[in-house]
Amino acid sequence: MQSAGSVEEPSTAVPLLDDSSSTSKHEEDDHLDKKLSQKVWIESKKLWHVVGPAIFNRVATYSMLVITQAFAGHLGDLELAAMSVASNIVLGFNLGLLV
Repeated sequence: MQSAGSVEEPSTAVPLLDDSSSTSKHEEDDHLDKKLSQKVWIESKKLWHVVGPAIFNRVATYSMLVITQAFAGHLGDLELAAMSVASNIVLGFNLGLLV
């Protein structure tokens, strides 16, 4: 009999992660057989799904800033200066929140 303070060792060891269920041998062979250019193309497509909207956002924001300054410049010097200061404060605040 066991005493109350002893711990019994398990008779069989069960692995925590079973790597045979995650990928099969056939998938690993296919992955290794691909050419470097195919691997680069696949990764590039995955990156563009993430980076594409960020690039569009940057271009759209910059375009709106330039167009707004151009219209404010037609109104007068004081309006252009006010818009420039206001946009720089808003963009600085926005960058501060991102960091």
